[in-house]
Amino acid sequence: MSDSPKVEIYTGVACGYCMRALRLLDSKNTAYEQIDTSMNSALRAEMRSRSGGRHTVPQIFIDNEHIGDCEELFRLENAGHLDRLLRVS
Repeated sequence: MSDSPKVEIYTGVACGYCMRALRLLDSKNTAYEQIDTSMNSALRAEMRSRSGGRHTVPQIFIDNEHIGDCEELFRLENAGHLDRLLRVS
């Protein structure tokens, strides 16, 4: 079994916050699944359901736990908690 967390990020086209969140994950050398909701209402509905009704992108999940949006991802990073969630040494 892999020690890497399952990271999923729902994104949209031309979303600056999405790009910012993806850059942070890339800087951590973290593998993630990017789910583009731009032209897919079913994926947007799935995102809203999983995120407790949030409709803005990005919405980020680590090991199926809703982390939140870009701001919340950076809040975790600034508090020193993101590396633990991503299991980065």
